[in-house]
Amino acid sequence: MSDYTLDYAAVAIAGVAGLGVVFLSFFLSHILSPRRPSAQKATPYECGMLPQGKFWDQLHLRYYLFAIFFLIFDVELVFLFPWALVFLGAGPAVFFEMVLFIGVLAFALVYGLKKGALKWQ
Repeated sequence: MSDYTLDYAAVAIAGVAGLGVVFLSFFLSHILSPRRPSAQKATPYECGMLPQGKFWDQLHLRYYLFAIFFLIFDVELVFLFPWALVFLGAGPAVFFEMVLFIGVLAFALVYGLKKGALKWQ
């Protein structure tokens, strides 16, 4: 086997082992966790006080927009760090690709600002 194949084999083994640990922990949690349902445990928790009114309330769309903007810029950073490591030795094409990538994200931010998605009311 070549070194290239062994590298992927190590990644595959680590992935299978990770999934195995996750499923094993879920299985053990299901078996070992205590289950004694009661009316008090089924009540929604509101900071130690008894709930008043409806216990389900719809969230405003603005919260989701903030979360989406956070994810967009989080993903940008995930791509920027490896790019910064290989920037000097990669050539001009890599620079212009990153400028295009940042431009698309800047366009998304400007679009969100013009639509008022980032105004907290």
